[in-house]
Amino acid sequence: MLSIERKSLESLAALALFTFAFLGSEFFFDRRMGTLLPAEGVVGAQALILGASVVGFLAFAALSKLPRAQAWVPFTETAGAIACLIAVLMLDDATALQVAGCAGFFFLGCAGAEAHWNMARAFEGSPSLAKGAGSAYAAGILLQFANNQFIPTGAWEVAMLCAGAAALGALLFFTRDDTNAERHGENACTSENANTTTSPSTTENVQPLNRALWSVALVAILACLFSTLDGVTTLSDAQGSIAVDEWPRLFLAASGLVAGIVFDIRERRYMGFVMFGVMLLSIISILAVEAGASPVIGLIVFFFSSGFFVTFFTTMFLQLAPRMRTPQLWVGMGRAANNVCAFTISGASLALTQAGVVAVMIASIVLFMLASTAFIGAGLFRLPPTAREREVTEAGLAAESAPSAEELQAEFIARYGLTPRETDVLRAVACDERPLKQIADDLGISLRMVQRHLTNIYEKTDTQTRTGLTKEFMGK
Repeated sequence: MLSIERKSLESLAALALFTFAFLGSEFFFDRRMGTLLPAEGVVGAQALILGASVVGFLAFAALSKLPRAQAWVPFTETAGAIACLIAVLMLDDATALQVAGCAGFFFLGCAGAEAHWNMARAFEGSPSLAKGAGSAYAAGILLQFANNQFIPTGAWEVAMLCAGAAALGALLFFTRDDTNAERHGENACTSENANTTTSPSTTENVQPLNRALWSVALVAILACLFSTLDGVTTLSDAQGSIAVDEWPRLFLAASGLVAGIVFDIRERRYMGFVMFGVMLLSIISILAVEAGASPVIGLIVFFFSSGFFVTFFTTMFLQLAPRMRTPQLWVGMGRAANNVCAFTISGASLALTQAGVVAVMIASIVLFMLASTAFIGAGLFRLPPTAREREVTEAGLAAESAPSAEELQAEFIARYGLTPRETDVLRAVACDERPLKQIADDLGISLRMVQRHLTNIYEKTDTQTRTGLTKEFMGK
């Protein structure tokens, strides 16, 4: 039990360190690019590094299949990220800075996928999966907040980010488990082919690949929605009266923790419904701010919803990935899909928020309809069974698969090679307590013949009494 708990804590720490290193490095890269490029150029540069991180998330599945990958991949990932961070600090050419940033975020994407994979293995089947995802996210946000508030920008900031990346690499290395990983991958293939569930919270009767694709679509749609909410809030607060870099970050961490607790209620039976409610709240806040409500409302809802959203897509793919044929590819797909949308739709979302209330309202309705369809397609509106319901279902399936009384009796007769007449006598003797004389009359044979057949049956079945023979034949 202690080893399991230690492994879970190590996987939580690794995911928290990844969140800290990723968000902190993104923030640092944007500032460095801001000294060399105008605002529009920084947005484009950020899009490229997020795209590179997506490639890293997807590449981990291939890297993990290489010979002895568990031994050297963690060091390569984090050492590459650290080298690129130092290069971003020292370079003064925008092109070189962009190349270093893309390379660094590729390595961070690989490390992030591995951190997600370790957590999926440590928490597989756990009733606290969402709490773990929410806690790791909150811890990463708090580390980033502390780094921004208390560490001087520049070399010291990079030193802290490098220390976080190094600690992440050490955790990934020392928590590796080659044998378990291989066995787990084989079990995942078998699980997918048999369409069986490996987690108490997975939705039954939904093909894993079908559900995974719908889940990716859902993450993309919700990312569009929250990007629009962010744009509405930003434009409505043009005077900068809200310090987005300070207290809202703490609110974001708190919402991640709350999301984990709420999602895990009744083995995550209601996670889809809760997230659907959060989506509705976000849509309402978009329309309210566009109609003239205080931008503070939109900001609060945005950070509240964002914490729920990150915990939601992290948990969803952590519990789904072990059922897939290539689990290492899918385990970080939620973060990858979110990053793709972050750099592909930011411009469209900004243009939409500037188009007026009517355009925003129409877009919100369209996003609501698309998201509702994706929720249904991903099976998130079907209540997964509770532990008790699964026990009843398994007992029913076992009863259905058990051989019938007629099949057991036929097997008994065949096993001991009973003749047709011996079978008739056996059935007559076992069905009730009629005297042998009456059985002889009913069968139309003599009492002596019934006794002879019964003696032969006793010898063949190694029984000695009528009662014992009946119990063996009836399977009692």
